[in-house]
Amino acid sequence: MTRTDENEAAQIGHVARAGTGPTGDPAAQPPIRVDGADRVRHRPRGTLRRVGTMISPSAAAAGQIALERDARPRVNRLVAATKEWLRERRNPTRPTMRAMIASGRGRLEWRDIPAPETPGPDAAVVAPVAVATCDLDRSLALGATPFPLGFTIGHECVAEVLCVGERVTTVRPGELVVVPFEINCGRCGPCRAGHTSNCAGVPPISMYGFGVGGGHWGGALADKVAVPYADAMLVPLPAGVSPVAAASTADTICDAYRHIAPHLPRLLAQDPGTEVLIVACLGGKTLFSPSVPLYAGQIALALGAPRVRLVDGRPEVRAAAAQLGFEALTPDELRKTPPAGLVVSATATAKGVWAALSATAPDGVCSCVGGLHRTARIPVTRLYGRNVTFHIGRTDVRALLPEVLELIAGGRFRPERVVTTLGPLDDAPRLLARHYRTGDFKTILTRER
Repeated sequence: MTRTDENEAAQIGHVARAGTGPTGDPAAQPPIRVDGADRVRHRPRGTLRRVGTMISPSAAAAGQIALERDARPRVNRLVAATKEWLRERRNPTRPTMRAMIASGRGRLEWRDIPAPETPGPDAAVVAPVAVATCDLDRSLALGATPFPLGFTIGHECVAEVLCVGERVTTVRPGELVVVPFEINCGRCGPCRAGHTSNCAGVPPISMYGFGVGGGHWGGALADKVAVPYADAMLVPLPAGVSPVAAASTADTICDAYRHIAPHLPRLLAQDPGTEVLIVACLGGKTLFSPSVPLYAGQIALALGAPRVRLVDGRPEVRAAAAQLGFEALTPDELRKTPPAGLVVSATATAKGVWAALSATAPDGVCSCVGGLHRTARIPVTRLYGRNVTFHIGRTDVRALLPEVLELIAGGRFRPERVVTTLGPLDDAPRLLARHYRTGDFKTILTRER
C-alpha cells in the first residue's frame, strides 16, 4: 500500500490491518501494496478553467438530462435551500452540524451547517461511520467536472441509524446500514422494475455528494445525513461485514459489479473459456482513481472468469492488479491482445470507448462506465460484423446492493484490499487533500460509534 512514511502511517492509520478481511479473519488476504502513487501530483483547476468546464457542451448535455423531467421541483428545492441558508445565516434557529465543504482551488474545510430536521414519516436521519472516496471525487474536488463547487462532498458510506419516521419498518435506530448514493422512492414504476437510478419520484440524477448538480441532497462527509425514503433506500449491513469493507458498495463497488455479474455467467455458460478484459487508463496519468477496474477484476474472478486482463498506463495500478491475480498490461500491449468475450470500458474517456469496443470479441459484451465527454466515436462496422452488445448507463445501486453484500459476506470478494488510506473522520481535510492531489486509490474515513 502506498504510504507517505512510516511515522505518518502510524499516526493516521494508513496501514489497513494486513490479514484482516470483512469478518476479521486473520487468515484473510492482506491489502494490496502500492508503491509510487504518492509521486503522482494533481493540481486544482483555476477559476477560468472551472468556469469553462461548467459552460462546456458536456455540461450543457448534463443539464438537459437533469432538467428534462421535474424541472420545477428541482428548482423549487434549490430555491428553498437558498432561502433557508440565508435565513439561518441572519437568524440561526436550527441545531448545526459539521459538513466537509469542497470549494474552489481544491479547498476543503469543516463548516457548521443546519442539521437535518426530525424525519418525516417515511424518512430517517443517519450518522456516517465509514465514508469512502469515489473514483470521480478527485475530479469533483479539483474543479474538473461540470458540477459547481461549494457543496458537501462524499457519497459512499455506511452509517448508523439515528432516528426514523413513524412509517419506517425495515431499519431501526442503532442499526448499521449502507446508504446508496442515488435517491430513490421504491414505489414508482422504475424503482419496482429495479431501475433505481431512474426513480420517477424525484428529479433525474438526484444523488448525494454532488451539490446543486445532484439536486442539493447533502453529502456523506457530514455528522448527519437525511434519507427521504428509509425503507426504500437503506440496506442493513450483514453480520460479519465491516463498515470499511462495505462503504463503497454505496456506489463504486456496485458500479464494478454491474459490468460483470449481468453478463459473465451467461457468457461462461456458452463458452467456459470466456476471458475478461478491463480497459482502464490509456495514458500515464488521470484524475480518475482506479477502484472500479480493480473491483471489477476481483468480482470477475469471484464469479468464475478463468482469466482477467487489466490495461492501465499507471505502473502502480498494474502492480496492484498483479497482486489481485490479474494479468496487467500496458496500453501498448492492448494492440496485441486478442479480443475478449467481456470487456469493461473503464477509462471514462472517448478514446477509451473506441479502444474497448475494438477489443470485444464476436458475440461479446462491452460494458462502459460512461464519462464526462459529450460524444464518442464507435467502430460501427466492426461491432455490427462481430455482433457485439454495448451497454452504457448509470448504476442501479439499491437494486444491486443485496447481491453485492452477499458476495462480500460470503468471503468471495474482499473490496477492503483496494483501500490504500484508512484514517479518522476528524482528519478528513488532510487525508482527502492528500488523496485528491496524489495517485491514492481509495481513502476511507471512519468514526467510532
